[in-house]
Amino acid sequence: MPSCPTYEQWIQDQGIPIYRDYFVEDARDLKLEPWISRECNGAFLQLVGQEGVVETRVIEIPPGKTLPPLKMGVDEAIYAVKGQGLTAVWGTQGGAKKTFEWNAHSLFLIPSNASYQMSNMSGTEPARLLIYSYLPVAVAATTDIEFFINNPYENPARLEATEESFYSQAKAVKEDPNSFRAAGKIEQFWVGNFFPDLQAWDKLTPFYGRGAGGKAVYIHFPNSELTAHMSVFPSQTYKKAHRHGPGVVIIIPGGEGYSVMWPEGGEKVIVPWHEGSVFVPPNKYFHQHFNLGGTPARYLAFHAPPQLKLSEKIEDIRRDQIEYTMESGDVRERFEGELAKRNLTSLMPAQAYESETYEWQYETTTPA
Repeated sequence: MPSCPTYEQWIQDQGIPIYRDYFVEDARDLKLEPWISRECNGAFLQLVGQEGVVETRVIEIPPGKTLPPLKMGVDEAIYAVKGQGLTAVWGTQGGAKKTFEWNAHSLFLIPSNASYQMSNMSGTEPARLLIYSYLPVAVAATTDIEFFINNPYENPARLEATEESFYSQAKAVKEDPNSFRAAGKIEQFWVGNFFPDLQAWDKLTPFYGRGAGGKAVYIHFPNSELTAHMSVFPSQTYKKAHRHGPGVVIIIPGGEGYSVMWPEGGEKVIVPWHEGSVFVPPNKYFHQHFNLGGTPARYLAFHAPPQLKLSEKIEDIRRDQIEYTMESGDVRERFEGELAKRNLTSLMPAQAYESETYEWQYETTTPA
């Protein structure tokens, strides 16, 4: 797997575990070890498919503890796997600290070159956080990782509040109907540095074309190229197989099911998942998501750097998405067999297998 030697050496020097499999079953109870310089327990995830371009790490804040301040030279998206806490963000060139509380399933952004400090608000339970960034590809451009850690440079404009608090809840923005994403996919996205609870988030719009009657929220962080989306799809259904470039990290906020990943013409990898599971579709691997539970399933996908979204920008979607009418028979057979083990039956409509143009009937679109 391609990698960044400088970044690879740095994570090995930190003395904490590095997980390199296809998936992590549950980040909530993943084995962590003391990260001396950060005064917490931690581990790096370099799963197959991260391709040395994105960083994912899991840290745990002990009950009642406050971690030392940290300042990174790249934007960091942070998802609270469990627990509750408080984060303060500030710059050294004046301005008040911006402080906000988070709980399990919160998502927030720490802008590059901003100092921040995180505390666990519980005196009895640890808090765990999954942190995602483009650090490896940034380090590959300079080969000096210390340039990105506690560098005194900062851009005060990134911390300036506008109409409301910098960490107020996100706002909906209508998608440009001429944009690539809007073409048969989504109608709006949400912009903000704080999403309070992705397990309960219900401001969703239809995710046309991907099947299963799924809906989604597309997430943009202000003044950042780091983006994400969360897809929600109904019980006892599954989505169409598709593929894209490397570096997309997926974590499950809720639901139970499995995903299948495979290179074109190659062997399939089965990824069972539930809340807290993490996996990464390898570069150009087809992957397909199946909901085996009795409730809607959710997956949060952190997007790779825009320059690596190669296959999603081609004009012929048939090269990157497999319609239900074109999939092999074992896909449906496996899904129905897994449901039967749980005394459930498929809720996939027969028309989906008969017509390539079939689309679920969505009730309403969440207003902006």
